[in-house]
Amino acid sequence: MDEVVAGNRVVWEQASQKHVHEYDELLAEARGDEQLFARERELLAPVLARRPVVVHFQSGHGLDDVALVKADAERVVSVDYSSVAAGAAQRRADDLGVNCRYVVAEVPGVPLKDASADLVYTGKGALIWMRDIDAWAQDAARVVRPGGHLFVYEAHPAVPLWTWDQDEPRIRPDRSYFAKSHINDTFPGNGAQEWQWTLGQIVTAVTKAGLQLQVLEEYAEPFWRPQDDTCAAAWSGRLPNSYALLAQRPL
Repeated sequence: MDEVVAGNRVVWEQASQKHVHEYDELLAEARGDEQLFARERELLAPVLARRPVVVHFQSGHGLDDVALVKADAERVVSVDYSSVAAGAAQRRADDLGVNCRYVVAEVPGVPLKDASADLVYTGKGALIWMRDIDAWAQDAARVVRPGGHLFVYEAHPAVPLWTWDQDEPRIRPDRSYFAKSHINDTFPGNGAQEWQWTLGQIVTAVTKAGLQLQVLEEYAEPFWRPQDDTCAAAWSGRLPNSYALLAQRPL
């Protein structure tokens, strides 16, 4: 783990204390309705109907893992480099009696066997922490079985450009779609270094890794909004704020 990634990990260990402090609230949320978005469920329905073994890269609070089990995944193995997040998520899964196991490790470089998953699931704030997008895609392709899938539901790469002005969407003067990286200045990754991957770079990395693209969709709705009632004009339907990608490893 290099110096920048190690620094980001420190930030996320601190930010993940939120998952511990709000444990009861997150437990109640996990007991409720599914955390997956409607379009996620639609795109994954044929995959989940086969009761897949799922590997979740960068699982965070783990609520998506519970939702995947509820949606008929046989089991979920989740990888995150925050021991705080993984520990809280494992405790929550155990309390709920769902078949989820958490591994503390860096992505890429997950300590799982080749072809051990029917579905690699990731997203919702994950890819911006990947320093090497090609290595990430290759790790996903390595872990997924022939005939299995990679699914990404993620913030659109253009999102770091949008301001949160409420009157009109504007482009931040300190950001570029083609920049290599920038410093995150919002909760929870405040102070960490993000990497800026274009949609073209992400799709190219996936296909170069040997996966066949099946679905690529862009959405105006962001996958996350702050809890302080902020309503940015950039979220009003005119700009891309999230996307879904589904790819398959050939048989």
